[in-house]
Parts: sequence; C-alpha cells; structure tokens
Amino acid sequence: MSPEQPPAQDPASAGPSWWPRLLGRLGVAPEESAAPSSAPSEPSSAPSEPSSGGSARREGAGAEPHPPSLAPDGAHLQAALRTLELTVRRRLDGLLQGNHLGLVPGPGSEAGDARVYQPGDDVRRMDWSVTARTSEAHIRETIADRELETWLVVDLSPSLDFGTGGCEKRDLAVAACAAVVHLTQGGGNRIGAIVANGTGLVRLPARGGSAHAHGLMRRIAGTPRAPEGTRGDLVGALEALRNPPRRRGLVVVVSDFLGDADWSRALRALGVRHDVLAVEVGDLRDEELPDVGTVVLADPESGHSREVTTTPTLRRRFAAEAAAHRDRVATAIRAAGAGHLRLRTDRDWIADVVRFVVARKRGWSGQGTALGGRRG
Repeated sequence: MSPEQPPAQDPASAGPSWWPRLLGRLGVAPEESAAPSSAPSEPSSAPSEPSSGGSARREGAGAEPHPPSLAPDGAHLQAALRTLELTVRRRLDGLLQGNHLGLVPGPGSEAGDARVYQPGDDVRRMDWSVTARTSEAHIRETIADRELETWLVVDLSPSLDFGTGGCEKRDLAVAACAAVVHLTQGGGNRIGAIVANGTGLVRLPARGGSAHAHGLMRRIAGTPRAPEGTRGDLVGALEALRNPPRRRGLVVVVSDFLGDADWSRALRALGVRHDVLAVEVGDLRDEELPDVGTVVLADPESGHSREVTTTPTLRRRFAAEAAAHRDRVATAIRAAGAGHLRLRTDRDWIADVVRFVVARKRGWSGQGTALGGRRG
C-alpha cells in the first residue's frame, strides 16, 4: 500500500518550534545553527550527549527489560520482531482474555439465560432441567462470541528516532503496538493500523488471523524514517481514522505527544464512538537536562540545534516546563475519556503494561475492556 503524500509545507508559514519556544520561556538566548529560521510546531527534544544514544546502550543490554532494536533498515528486523512476540506472549498472554463483549449479535458458544419456548425456536436448545422444574418449556439462549475490532494510530515522526535509555522511543512505540496486536488477535478479532511518519499516511485495513498480525507488525516496524526536519502529523492520522467512521471498537494511539496538544479535539471525537487508549512513549531527556555543562539540543522535526550551558537554574526550570507539558497531555487525554499508559526508554516497558492492565481491571465496575475504558 503506497503512502499518501500530503502537500508540501512552507517552512516560513509554520509556527515556532518546540525547543526554541521552551528555551525562550527559560530565558536562554538563541544561538541557532544554520537551520531555517522557523519550523513546525510539533517537534521533539533531543539533547546530544556523547555515548548516550539508544544504540550504544542497547549493545550491552539484554533483551529485557527493553525491546530489541527494530530499525526499519536493519538486517535482523524479522528476527527482532519474533523475539518481541515471544517476549510479549511469555509475560503478557492471558491478561486480556474475556474482557470485551461481542459487537455482532447472534448465537454463540457461551450459555446465557433461559426463557420460555416460543414457536419457531430451535428445539436443540431446549433446557430440559428448567423445563422439568417449571413444567413449562424453556430454551437456553447463548451469548454472541466475543470479537473486537482494534485500530492502531502509530506516530513514527522524527521525534521518536531518539533515546538515551535502553532503546529508542521508536523501538518502544513498535513494542507497544506488538503488545496490542498479539494480545487482541484471535477469536474473530480484527486489527488495523494507520501509520504516520510525517511524509504521509499508510492505512492497513483491519483483518483477522495470525498471518495478518505478523504482516501488520512488519509494515509498522519497516516504516522508513522520515528525513530530519519533517513535521509529524498525529492530527491527520486521527482524522483519517474518524473519516470514514469505523465500527465501534478499540483505538490505541501511540505517540510521544510532544509539541502543542492540537490533537486533543480529534482524540475527543474518537472517544465518543470508540474505547481509546493513549500510549505515551518518552525518554528521560524529554523530562530533564543532564548536568554535563555545555550540551547541544537538537530538534529533529525542524532541524534546529542550540548549544546551552546546563546550569542548575536552567535544569530546574526545564524540568518544571517539561512536567507542565506532561500535565497538559494527561489532562487532554483524560478529557477525551481515554486510558493513559506511559512508557519510558529507561524502564521495564512490560512491567509498566502489566501494572496498567492490572490497575484497569481493579477499577472495573462491570463495564470495561483491559486496554480501553468501556465494553464494546
């Protein structure tokens, strides 16, 4: 399926980028490189630290607690996806079974309530024990088999091609998709995806079966990296899922949610029809600056870079601004009625998923899915 290319953007018409605006609020004088003077408004932070990249850390780390390297141009991508699937199945399988109701009415295999026999009912469903107790013919109804349609909205913009923990944020985003795919497939369930890397949208139709699930993960993990200076398009991906309307189901949005929360309106609109789960992938350097003296901050979605000195005051104010941004993201997600799962490159991502699912199950009151918020 060929990506749909959006019209080219005029850099001069874009708003100020995330890093210059943030540093401006912190009182840091601009010292930009020879990059364009203006940039898109939804880039990510990427402090450049010697030997702190995700690939350098990953060489000495095991397969757990971090996902394997899932570079789209890697020679071992297929093996890495298989390793990821085994990890998900070993540590997460069984958490979601039986937690969503069928969306299509009709006969199924699960026994339901008994009711009085009506002419035309199938006599093979006669409940003889109830009939004997009441001296009136009863049949046993059945509940429709469970099935779920799940859609992934995956943001793979350049802001995710960065990580200072055990992996890149992109690897963590693909791992989150793998967890959803492998835990919701089967039993007639279908899963599809809309992938956005800033250069276009790729729509993968919702289908069932393990062959489709494996192909879906290969397409997501194999999405090419967008060139530096490409603006992400999370809003476009969410709108593409809204129009045309899909059947009710579960929508999982995977992104780092950096930049302005212009996606909040589209997320609220999705929450009216679907159960929504927002998976926020992050890195330690999105939240605080290292105490290393002079450091270069690079914005991969605008091409801007800036050299600053990480004084205690700057680090403290940067952490406060980053915390305020995370609070705004959490507020927007709550306003959409969506679940909110936070994953970070320096933590055990599967342990975070388990804690989230267990907390959701404990909070159920007869309504809910393991990943979303309501039953289908």
